[in-house]
Amino acid sequence: MILLWLAGAGLGGPLFGRIDEVSSNDRTAYLPDSAPATEVQKALDDFLGTDSIPAVVVFESDAEIDDALHQKLTAALDDAVTAEGVKDESSPVIVSEGALAAQAFVPIDADTDVGDVSAALSADLRAAVPDGVTVHITGPAGFTADLIAGFAGIDGILLLVALLAVLVILVIVYRSLLLPIVVLSTSLFALCVALLVVWWAAKFGILLLSGQTQGILFILVIGAATDYSLLLVARFREELHATQNRWQAVGAAWKGAFEPILASGGTVIAGLLCLLLSDLKSNSTLGPVAAIGIVFAMLAALTLLPALLGLFGRAAFWPRRPAYDPDRVADASPLDAPGLWPRLARSIRRRPRVIWISTALVLAIAAVGLVQLDAAGVPQSDLVLGASEARDGQQVLGEHFPGGSGSPVYVLVDEAGMQDAADALLDDDGIDGVAVTASDSPSGSAPVTADGVTAFGPPGTPAPDPTVVDGRVLLQGTLTDAADSPSAERTVQDLRRTLEGTGALVGGVTATAVDTNTASIHDRNLIIPVILGVILIILMLLLRAVLAPVLLILTTVLSFGAAMGIAAVTFNGVFHFPGADPAVPLFGFVFLVALGIDYNIFLMTRVREESRLHGTREGILRGLAVTGGVITSAGLVLAATFAALSVIPILFLVQIAFIVALGVLLDTFVVRSLLVPALSHDIGRAIWWPSRLSRENPSHTSPDARNVGT
Repeated sequence: MILLWLAGAGLGGPLFGRIDEVSSNDRTAYLPDSAPATEVQKALDDFLGTDSIPAVVVFESDAEIDDALHQKLTAALDDAVTAEGVKDESSPVIVSEGALAAQAFVPIDADTDVGDVSAALSADLRAAVPDGVTVHITGPAGFTADLIAGFAGIDGILLLVALLAVLVILVIVYRSLLLPIVVLSTSLFALCVALLVVWWAAKFGILLLSGQTQGILFILVIGAATDYSLLLVARFREELHATQNRWQAVGAAWKGAFEPILASGGTVIAGLLCLLLSDLKSNSTLGPVAAIGIVFAMLAALTLLPALLGLFGRAAFWPRRPAYDPDRVADASPLDAPGLWPRLARSIRRRPRVIWISTALVLAIAAVGLVQLDAAGVPQSDLVLGASEARDGQQVLGEHFPGGSGSPVYVLVDEAGMQDAADALLDDDGIDGVAVTASDSPSGSAPVTADGVTAFGPPGTPAPDPTVVDGRVLLQGTLTDAADSPSAERTVQDLRRTLEGTGALVGGVTATAVDTNTASIHDRNLIIPVILGVILIILMLLLRAVLAPVLLILTTVLSFGAAMGIAAVTFNGVFHFPGADPAVPLFGFVFLVALGIDYNIFLMTRVREESRLHGTREGILRGLAVTGGVITSAGLVLAATFAALSVIPILFLVQIAFIVALGVLLDTFVVRSLLVPALSHDIGRAIWWPSRLSRENPSHTSPDARNVGT
């Protein structure tokens, strides 16, 4: 078994450095096929004749740009665009009205590394322009380069930080040198094999892979595999006290951990696969990619880890080897043992109602912060945290040119309706000028003065001769405001309403953002209730009850609401984030509910086992005392791994990292430790309604029952 996993890891490991070969961060690629922006994007190649991403080169000068300086800028640009990765020719250098800035459009081959080409173009221009002139690369290519640079640390720093955080926690938990390495190796092997499957699925076009999906896959597999491993190791250590034979201990531990690991992994997989209902491909493809990761996390914990534990035996725990002491195991009650969790269990026995009501109130108050959550979307320029050349360039561009220069609104319309559509655009205050594609445009999104487009005059003037493809023409409108601003989005929405019924389609960067937000909101409203229903059914089958699963779902939702409320207040008041993507609540819900329910599964499966022997109330307290340490360790591991996502300077990932890490800690230390045990203890055996356990009393005297419990 070990050799089999070693072979799989040997094949998957080298693919860490090759993920960019099969991944894409193009937002349009993840839109539904029916979205207007998607249909327009597909038609652009027919009109513009090139598969390129436009870079907007912005020159800002300390002095007025006269003819001599203009010629120097043109010469510098002509030399720079001969570099590999630049397609065709650039547009002319256009000087602003105040003559303190100039811009040009350079098409970059979409099949190249846009980040490297943009960086090389920027470096060449900076070296060639005279003193007193500042160069920025912005526009679609500039922001794409920012995203690529932001995700660049996923293969290295993200993985390193996550593994280091897990290793530190495991060393503290086990106080051992070898066991943390065994557990961490299990997680890393699971990730390597999962990556092997995902990489080839993306290679053959079965799955779409992005930097965002890649980062979540890494964190999810490491965190989940470590959690499952902690549960199995805890059972293994218990069994080593009761038996001398290490392989018998492995077998007994495997039997005790199999059901909760399978149920926990199953709920996560079921929740993730609900994302297949999403309109956004970025969501629908994350579901199967992450589910593949969870499958291999479970397989590694149930096959590789038992083989390693059986190989090392008690030596895995060195220098704190578990002693063989069957008499102590048979006679001792976990509630009489020293430590935090037995004390907590005894406190719940004394005041269960006070504890669960006060805990629920605190969580409900925290959830009120949800009203401050702004999840209507963020500008493209704010997706990357920290320094951004593209963001700086867009700011300079907006000071000297129409804000939407370089990222036009595309309108695909029938030839007969061209003039009416152009007049509608020109009448809109959000549009600075309109042009029609009249031949192949080298820049891909050229301004009104660039080659390949012809500007419209005032309404009523003769229309220029357009390029016609399948009876349709392509109009390009220059936005007055920055393409990723709320004002530009309102302009696109107004244009769509104005052109409704004409058959015209509105696309471009701004329209892509609008369609993405619309699809995200649709997904959020559809998928969240479906996930709740699916997980509820799984819990009912697992616990053979109705009331307990309903209560577990309600407590987990309350924990999610509290985490989102605290996050909203923190995002606004501490970090001053510009908002959140509409998918943030959905992703937060998927991970917190699917993963948070894991700890309740770990707890309640053990509680059910103990309740069959000692009664429900006693079983709840025993289950809490026995599982408290391992579940808390698992929660810390998962919170630490998700927190590691914050090292990637992408706003979406930083927000998800904060929400999930906070939510897991709340679920571990508050919901699972206080709310669920106290509420279940207060209800008593009715918690198992309508199963037989809710009506029957267990046997307290049977020696066989005692032996089964140990």
